[in-house]
Amino acid sequence: MKIAIVNDLPMAVEALRRALAGNSGHQVVWTAADGAEAVARCKQETPDLLLMDLVMPGMDGVEATRRIMDETPCAILIVTSSVGANTWRVFDAMGHGALDAVDTPVLGGDPRTGAASLLAKIDAIGRLIGGGRPVAMPAVRRQSVGIERLVAIGASAGGPAALSALLSALPGDFPAAVVIVQHVDRQFAVGMAEWLRQHSRLPVQVAEEGDRPQPGRVLLAGTNDHLAFTSAHRLGYTREPVDCVYRPSVDAFFHSVCRFWPGETIGVLLTGMGRDGALGLKALRDRGWHTIAQDRTTSAVYGMPKAAADVSAAVEILALDRIARRLVERFGRVPQGGARTVAMPPTE
Repeated sequence: MKIAIVNDLPMAVEALRRALAGNSGHQVVWTAADGAEAVARCKQETPDLLLMDLVMPGMDGVEATRRIMDETPCAILIVTSSVGANTWRVFDAMGHGALDAVDTPVLGGDPRTGAASLLAKIDAIGRLIGGGRPVAMPAVRRQSVGIERLVAIGASAGGPAALSALLSALPGDFPAAVVIVQHVDRQFAVGMAEWLRQHSRLPVQVAEEGDRPQPGRVLLAGTNDHLAFTSAHRLGYTREPVDCVYRPSVDAFFHSVCRFWPGETIGVLLTGMGRDGALGLKALRDRGWHTIAQDRTTSAVYGMPKAAADVSAAVEILALDRIARRLVERFGRVPQGGARTVAMPPTE
């Protein structure tokens, strides 16, 4: 993998070089001391992966990420001295398309041990760039139901900004449950829920084992395991499929919705790199539910929505600012007459 390093501290650059030196499959193709230089170098030679610091003189890592993803998009991993101390900057960068974040390793000791978290994330991104194996799960038939409603959302690179825009446009009395699977490391989940809560009229919480989706409440996947329905109304976490490169997997969640959720569903697939969620969204559509994919123009990374469009998984392909409006149009009011019957799809 061709890797570039953006950091203004020589010791940090050297620590990253040493961490990467143990893997013959990684090659450092260039380094840059600030965001502006990184933007220029990417135009000359776009790497497979960019290790981007956040705090630098001149153009910082957030603005550099935005510029690079607009002009010469590539995989970006935020590598900064303290992710915890820069939480909001991390979410801003992820909103512009960065995939993940990790603390900068330090010089001294075994570089492989000291940089284990960094190398694990690089390995995961390498598999993501190469394309992960789709997740498939068996389906079950839906039965007659009440007016239970669920908005199932999947997102990855660029997701935080897209999610904040979508949630901010939903009314405080939105009558459907919302469950989100965003590709994010467990250490950021609580902070992301808090960050999204500032942009939402609806309460946003990290999903806990056994949680039950409720109307007007937003649940966010909170671990590296897969969030999935374990029964008609209960959510839980599972390691299976263990070899899935996408963690938590949108496909795994969407397929579990198909298997268990007894009410109406709208599936939404937002910006992201790779293909996760495309087959799950197709499964939702095949069972008669409404599905939406974000369009190319408003996606920070047009990977996952494009994969969904390629397999005709989306009933509608919409600009981000139209998605919330569509959800309100379809789910904005509780229908009169109480329970109704959802048509069962033909057996396969």
